[in-house]
Amino acid sequence: MPTPTPRPGVDRIKAHMLGAGPSGERPPAILLHSNESVYGASPHALAATRAAVTGIERYLEMPDRLMTPAIAECHGLDAACITVGHGSDDLLARAARAFLSPGDELIRSANGYLKVPNYAHANDAEAVSVPDDDFVPSVDRMIASVTERTRIVYLANPENPAGTYLSGAEIRRLHAALPENVLLILDCAYEEYVTAEDYEPGHVLVAEAKNVIVTRTFSKIYGLAGARVGWVYGNPDIIDSIRRVGVTFPLATPSAAAVLAALEDPRHVAMVRRQNQREREALTARLSAMDLHVVPSQTNFLLVRFPDPSRSAAAVHDHLRARGILVRRFASPAYADCIRITLGFPHENAACADGIDTFLNGGA
Repeated sequence: MPTPTPRPGVDRIKAHMLGAGPSGERPPAILLHSNESVYGASPHALAATRAAVTGIERYLEMPDRLMTPAIAECHGLDAACITVGHGSDDLLARAARAFLSPGDELIRSANGYLKVPNYAHANDAEAVSVPDDDFVPSVDRMIASVTERTRIVYLANPENPAGTYLSGAEIRRLHAALPENVLLILDCAYEEYVTAEDYEPGHVLVAEAKNVIVTRTFSKIYGLAGARVGWVYGNPDIIDSIRRVGVTFPLATPSAAAVLAALEDPRHVAMVRRQNQREREALTARLSAMDLHVVPSQTNFLLVRFPDPSRSAAAVHDHLRARGILVRRFASPAYADCIRITLGFPHENAACADGIDTFLNGGA
């Protein structure tokens, strides 16, 4: 008897991360695999979350009315141009659902955020993956890939899982070459960690163009990954379309309370930013001294390449796992000889570096 079948694109959706691998001698005690903030959330956000649980039997109705004014005030934006969602992943999926039809094309950098093709496949659209330059997106190749079927150009800035970025001038050059009916999506989940002087915040271009949106998240520097809250900023008409295809009650009450309290504690964000920059520089220097290639990062993680087959990325992953340290590997062949290390506390980063050093020198 025939059974219901999904639309064709669903079968093209694939996992983009590899599993944890062998369990080793003990469960992981140091978690450096999911780009969470090891410094956690603001104490004010934690207190607000606990207090909000007392009303958890109620839906949070119309969270935009509650949250977008606070987000807008924090960043100097127009609240009418913002909507919130269940993490930026939800908002990216909604944007694809609203603006992609079967046969349309979504252009992305081949080794950028590896989940992006799934947004296209879920809508029976095509994902066009454009070659990069050592994990740095190529604006020239992305422009050359635009066709009459192109409806979305997606770019994470900074990128994940490489940590690379494009300058404001390069982003503007890309946008200037796009037809007005093509939506440029800037995924700026890691923007708060950027220290490069030529980086331009995504919302600056959004304020000047009608076909650009920027997604942001509270999962990274705010330390609220478990709360699952993101937001998107763009042309009000585009934001209205993204809002229309969302679920009825997109946020949990404790999550909203956590975000509102976190926005009122900029000192916590500044502390995390300082600590992250310090640890990023220190761990990059130590791993580079081991003759490893560390991709220059503007995020809270490092991509490290292990080109020697006798000392492979898969082997170092398992070696660290056996020592109770979990790092990330990816399903894409381009990352077969790489691991990604989320920056942790200083002693955790040191333990990870010690483990890699031992591995490279043949120790157990």
